[in-house]
Amino acid sequence: AVLVFVSMWVAARGVARTRAGEAPKGFAGAMEGLVLWVRNDIAIANIGHDGAKFAPLIITLFFFILYCNLLGLLPWGSAATGNLSVTGGLAIIVFLTVEIAGFLKVGPKAYMATIFPHFPGMHGPGAVALSIFMAPIELLGKIVKPFALAVRLFGNMTAGHFVILSLFGIVFLFGHLGMWSYGIGLATAGLVVGIMLLELIVALLQAYVFALLSSVFIGLMQHEH
Repeated sequence: AVLVFVSMWVAARGVARTRAGEAPKGFAGAMEGLVLWVRNDIAIANIGHDGAKFAPLIITLFFFILYCNLLGLLPWGSAATGNLSVTGGLAIIVFLTVEIAGFLKVGPKAYMATIFPHFPGMHGPGAVALSIFMAPIELLGKIVKPFALAVRLFGNMTAGHFVILSLFGIVFLFGHLGMWSYGIGLATAGLVVGIMLLELIVALLQAYVFALLSSVFIGLMQHEH
């Protein structure tokens, strides 16, 4: 969280010092490009015309998850997103935002219709019975969305670390082979470097996916139809 705050503060000062009509350069320019991309192409594009008011949350989620993922690639570092408590906490924040903002936007009647759906063409006791029967399924659907957010991020970040640890284990497994163990160690180190480079892409991709799905879930509850 401190890294996200400092990055945004430094970038904002850089943008503020930029002359009118000129694009910011260096770190400020890179951060501005990322922020505008998340704001316009993820938040507003998937939430709709009200997406701008949710953009600060989506931007914060994106950069917070990105920094957490990248910190796990540093020596003696740890990815907080490899902890289910952290990803679960982020998912609960999104869940509360989706439901509360949706309730305030569409109103009590339309919100209750997301739990007790009305099926066109059905009337009378049959429509009421089917609506009540579908309510647990609709509630389960609401719970599954944040659960999927939490488990997807946790699983992907944990899987990468397991692969790296498994490859390092090969070094110790064949350490008794004398000179051959040096060749195995070098080959394993090359594989680990390749996986670490792949993890850089995964770190960015998982932050993008979490922000994208959060925007989609918020957008689904912002429009009555």
